[in-house]
Amino acid sequence: MEEEENDEEEDDKVVKENDDEEIFEEDLDDKFNSEEHELKNLTLTDNELFYPPENFSNVIGNIYRSSFPRTENLSFFKKKLKLKSILVMLSDEYPQDLLQQYAENNITLFTCPIQGNKEPFINIQDETINKALKIILNPENQPILIHCNKGKHRTGTIVGCIRKLQNWSLTMIFDEYRRFAFPKARGLDQQCIEMFQPKEIDEYATEKSWLPLNWS
Repeated sequence: MEEEENDEEEDDKVVKENDDEEIFEEDLDDKFNSEEHELKNLTLTDNELFYPPENFSNVIGNIYRSSFPRTENLSFFKKKLKLKSILVMLSDEYPQDLLQQYAENNITLFTCPIQGNKEPFINIQDETINKALKIILNPENQPILIHCNKGKHRTGTIVGCIRKLQNWSLTMIFDEYRRFAFPKARGLDQQCIEMFQPKEIDEYATEKSWLPLNWS
């Protein structure tokens, strides 16, 4: 009897260890690391040079995407993009040096914490996606940059939902998602995009004349 109980305890221990390992691997790209972020900040010596963030790209019109910004990106944001807003999709504490620079440059920071799609029961809900899209699509907040940590999974999911509002095919949406998420595309993110029902936000945004989105 004692051997059976010990076996059960060992099984539980293995499951817990495996679960912890899986969570660590899943969260590696998602978790904001303030020490790593600080180490990667650059000391700029040339005011004429502009430094976009990693994984930066134009989504459409005045909507942009990237990884977590750094201090050296501010000149690019203000002088090149003329950003009005930034939407972060993490719940981590935001770096104070960036908050100060955003305030000095009249950039509004919106926070919409989104928990990444993970097995077995964590999925981004349409309600959360719609909340983020209401911020992104509002012309009063544009030009706007959206970011998570690496600019891959949460950001890729939200961009995929924007593409559904543009009536892109799933093939095109998934191709774009995979390019930005490489080398670690997540099937659950793509499933979330596929299952997202855009009707509510489509009607809301159309009524406010935010749609259709224009490339210019």
